[in-house]
Amino acid sequence: MNFAAALLPWVFFAATPATPPSAGLGDLNQSTLPIFTKEGYRSLLLRSSEMNIVSSTRIELTEMNLTAFSGDAAERVETILLAPAATFLRAEDVVRGEKSVRFIRDDLDASGTRWIYNNREKSISIDGNVHVVFHAALKDILP
Repeated sequence: MNFAAALLPWVFFAATPATPPSAGLGDLNQSTLPIFTKEGYRSLLLRSSEMNIVSSTRIELTEMNLTAFSGDAAERVETILLAPAATFLRAEDVVRGEKSVRFIRDDLDASGTRWIYNNREKSISIDGNVHVVFHAALKDILP
């Protein structure tokens, strides 16, 4: 089974590659990878200047722009992640990277390095050079 056939059950590629996706594993330039829920609602939209398809469950991304949606009929944008390099692990529904990331939501803006974004839990872990700006009131955090 070729790679494009393996992806059909869970994703639709909208890319402008020099080589068609049916050619197998490799690089796709200026690519977009939408991910949908089982119900057919948009869950993620990955955009990248380059996608290196390592396997049917792992994609290396350059200049990644990830948009996470609510996963329901509202298709509300919940989170945007920007990173110069990242790895998308489809089986785990995780995106991770060693280099910098910017995590943007209505209530906060965070940045740092060595990060993991879990789309199922809608959470991010940032391990280095962490900077967080809250855009919401923090009540009763100090006694």
